[in-house]
Amino acid sequence: MSTVMAPLATAEQLAKYEVVIGLEVHVQLGTNTKIFSAAPITFGDAPNTMVTPLCLGMPGTLPVLNKHVVELAVKAGLALNCAIRPVSVFARKNYFYPDLPKGYQISQYDQPVAEHGWIDISVDGKSKRIGITRAHLEEDAGKSIHEGFSDSSKYSYVDLNRAGAPLVEIVSEPDIRSSDEAYAYLSEVKLALQFAGVSNCDMEKGQLRCDANVSVRPIGQEKFGTKAEIKNLNSFRYVKLALDYEVSRQVGLIEAGGEVEQETRLYNVGTGETVSMRSKEHAHDYRYFPEPDLLPLRISSAWLKEIAADLPELPASIRKRFVEEFGLREYDAQVLTLTKEMSEYFDVAARASSNPKTTANWVTGELLGALKGAGKEISESPVAAERIGELVSLIEKGEISGKLAKEIFAKMFESGDSAREIMEREGLKQISDSGELESIIDGVISGNPAQVEQYRGGKTTVIGFLVGQVMKASRGQANPQAVNEILRRKLDA
Repeated sequence: MSTVMAPLATAEQLAKYEVVIGLEVHVQLGTNTKIFSAAPITFGDAPNTMVTPLCLGMPGTLPVLNKHVVELAVKAGLALNCAIRPVSVFARKNYFYPDLPKGYQISQYDQPVAEHGWIDISVDGKSKRIGITRAHLEEDAGKSIHEGFSDSSKYSYVDLNRAGAPLVEIVSEPDIRSSDEAYAYLSEVKLALQFAGVSNCDMEKGQLRCDANVSVRPIGQEKFGTKAEIKNLNSFRYVKLALDYEVSRQVGLIEAGGEVEQETRLYNVGTGETVSMRSKEHAHDYRYFPEPDLLPLRISSAWLKEIAADLPELPASIRKRFVEEFGLREYDAQVLTLTKEMSEYFDVAARASSNPKTTANWVTGELLGALKGAGKEISESPVAAERIGELVSLIEKGEISGKLAKEIFAKMFESGDSAREIMEREGLKQISDSGELESIIDGVISGNPAQVEQYRGGKTTVIGFLVGQVMKASRGQANPQAVNEILRRKLDA
């Protein structure tokens, strides 16, 4: 393990090196039971209550593969543009740890269920394709909890509720060149799997965890540098911070005349540093061999076709469609696909509206702002998607002004009623009748002689104040375009 300490690299030193990053993402699949047993999968239960003899590694127990796990793993592979192997093989990965009672983990090794995929990311307006080496199935280990600060009061506990939970491990190619690219990659993987219905990817519940392999090499050098692995990163923010620190540590070490050692490190959230954990294992250290208690997994073309037919539209496709079909900006399309629920909401709202681009502004502006203030998710919105589309159409038709629409929207959010119902109940209709508008405008002109004099003296920008007074006098119901025309005509007379 590393013993040489060196200062972190300067910006000038960092500029001489290229960063090489590969990520291993572990995602818990959204099944009700575990991968090889009927033990339920829940979160927050009393320790060691969601287990079976198999989870405990009892002698004589045999694994039985959960079919739904395979279906979700195939969906994950398809969502990540992987090829699905017609035959894949489970293997034993041998190592000892207190939360692994059997002394080995059932995983996949050289014949994974999915391989050779990719994810497109965008960083600073530039697109890049990150390769995915493989996506393989495996069982999760249990969880160790350590507490105590002195040698005399250190305790370790093992909770096996998580042991045997189904995981898909997604291994990227070493194509990532910065912490920003790593963040974008993780975000896209998470979205793709959520939209595909593979997992909720709730990091607070341990449903998505990440290990990062990072090395540096002088710019122009083809050979990879020695990599260090950072284990168990459980937030995208910590991934970015850990990578930035580790890159600076490695470059600083090399520049000081030291050598980077191949090892496993942990990220200390409190200090913002990576710390050495153990020397890095190689594949042969795990003594992989085919799992003798499980037959090879065979996925027929008919079954694969059936699973693929059930795969919903994915975020990359939805973003492209929003841009091409609705004329949205790339940025707005990104915001509207941050969750599956949001993309579905907007899709319905846009089709109920006469102006999808304006509808996008209302969804990302007024609606999300109101939901945040109320502590609600978009799935809990009191304003139905069709009704926000109808509200935008009323603005487009000139039946209500933008200002009046905001007043009506607030009432919609409070009551759940449609814009039309509120307008008719409270008389909130736009005033376009010239006779009625002239009466209001005449009152504003006579009540603001100083501003009228300024306008006629050449300060024409003051008309904005007068228009505002008309809108105030009409409770926001006056047609702004008609107000401007009549007001200018009267002032110029």
